[in-house]
Amino acid sequence: MEISTIFFYVLATVLVASGLLVITSRNAIHSALFLVLAFFTSGAIWMMLHAEFLAIAIVLIYVGAVMVLFLFVVMMLDINIDKMREGFWRYLPVGLIVALVMVGEMAMVLNGSYFHLEPAPGPTAAQSNTQDLAREMFTNYAYPFEIASLILLVAMIAAVALTFRRRQGLKNVDPAQQIAVKAADRMRIVSMPSAGEE
Repeated sequence: MEISTIFFYVLATVLVASGLLVITSRNAIHSALFLVLAFFTSGAIWMMLHAEFLAIAIVLIYVGAVMVLFLFVVMMLDINIDKMREGFWRYLPVGLIVALVMVGEMAMVLNGSYFHLEPAPGPTAAQSNTQDLAREMFTNYAYPFEIASLILLVAMIAAVALTFRRRQGLKNVDPAQQIAVKAADRMRIVSMPSAGEE
């Protein structure tokens, strides 16, 4: 067995174990840290596949930005874990059915004719996998890339709309009223005797 195969099996085992610990950990901070470990391990697997751009992107974007945001939100919010776990057993059968459907779909795709292709030649020294990735993304997969970007845009707008709530008791400033104000409405000149006058 080659050393690269041993490394792959070790990294795959760590990746699967950390993924399981993300969803089974009782502490939200521990789950986020196990997710960081999963991202680092998947980045290492991308490096073994000679996809350096994807490996660096997953570490910089997900670990450096997204996970910091997750940890910030988890630590700033007062999450009641007991209340979240109340409906776990009630929704477990539905979750198992969805999981079984997803596993069946993945098995059908992996056993289908999509993956019986000739292996692609590896990148040469003069070739950049970043250029190959960009060429494939913006030529052969241009429409799926645009659809994915539209879905992400709709998700971002939906997240903003869901978190926008009107709360009672907040003082809002109306810019139109501020502009329409006249000096006579806000200022009153009062004539008062000075201290020496009687």
